[in-house]
Amino acid sequence: MKPYTCGLDAAADVIGGKWKPLILWALSHGPHRFGELRKAISGVTEKMLIQQLRELESRGIVHREVYRQVPPKVEYSLTPLGETLNTALAPLDQWGAEHIAELESSRC
Repeated sequence: MKPYTCGLDAAADVIGGKWKPLILWALSHGPHRFGELRKAISGVTEKMLIQQLRELESRGIVHREVYRQVPPKVEYSLTPLGETLNTALAPLDQWGAEHIAELESSRC
């Protein structure tokens, strides 16, 4: 693997793709079970959500808590590192909200 060239390169590597920022945003409201996340993120497939959660977990952004009970319960939450990343995404969310009409009209 090549070293990162700058901070933006490192951040984009962690949140790259369509679903990761949406997963992070959903988890900013507290822990979610898998089914809750799938409902909160419109259009994501089960396979893609599993893949993205595993990648975020491997990078230390998301924590997966398995509760030993019947039926099994698994919750996903942000780690402290994930919370700082979500804080960094907040201005991007604000920018998108302010320009959503313009962005939708120029969409291909």
